[in-house]
Amino acid sequence: MDKAVGASLATVHLLPFCELFKSSQTVYVPSVKNRQLLVVEDDANIRRGIVDILESEGYEVSTAQNGAEGLKMFKQNKYDLVLLDLMMPEMSGYDVCKEIRKRDTQIPVLILTAKSQEIDKVVGLELGADDYITKPFGVKELIARVGAALRRAHVGGEGAPEPLPEEFQFGSATIRPKKFEAQRNKETFTLTPRELKLIELFLHKPNEALSRQYLLDQAWGIDYLGTTRTLDQHIAQLRKKIDPDDDKDPAIVTVHGVGYRYKPAE
Repeated sequence: MDKAVGASLATVHLLPFCELFKSSQTVYVPSVKNRQLLVVEDDANIRRGIVDILESEGYEVSTAQNGAEGLKMFKQNKYDLVLLDLMMPEMSGYDVCKEIRKRDTQIPVLILTAKSQEIDKVVGLELGADDYITKPFGVKELIARVGAALRRAHVGGEGAPEPLPEEFQFGSATIRPKKFEAQRNKETFTLTPRELKLIELFLHKPNEALSRQYLLDQAWGIDYLGTTRTLDQHIAQLRKKIDPDDDKDPAIVTVHGVGYRYKPAE
């Protein structure tokens, strides 16, 4: 990494533990040729630091300084990944993420959150974000998470499972995969791509206890850098959509010490 990038990062305070700069360990990332990234961040110092890091890795980076500008750029251009701050003027990252998912269910969206903002992570994931990065973060973490998200977007999971039916029952809800929606009684919920992937995994292995690691590997990719907490948050949000609020017999059952099991209706 050149001196200019290092200086910029020192100003931004993205990396409070400077020893990572000295590490000789390299982080594997996929080919970055022509990879177009969009960074939407209202803090100029953080935005510049992120751009320096990503451009030094060979990515082509466009930036927006608020949510409204970011959404406008997304509509006008084609990107391979969006890095999105949540708390911004004019239009929040929540709203931007929601609008992005209306137009593209596949593009990786990574959200930036403050360390103490647990609820932001949950809401962001529920709206369709693929992963989150907690501020402050290190150079290598940013590079690795961006690379992992791009790989997951271009590499599928194990084998090629049978395609999902156009409509089927899962828990107390009717699932319509092509519309990314779940309908329970008269209420319709939007499913995120990750939630639909989890439903697919459970559907193909009914009554089988699936480990958290297996679900992470299949739904997020074997190189996912997060924790099982991310999976638990997704499962919690999915349960709200497929089971009644007072349901004592959920379709997705927690198997303590293992993971989760899908129990089809009898």
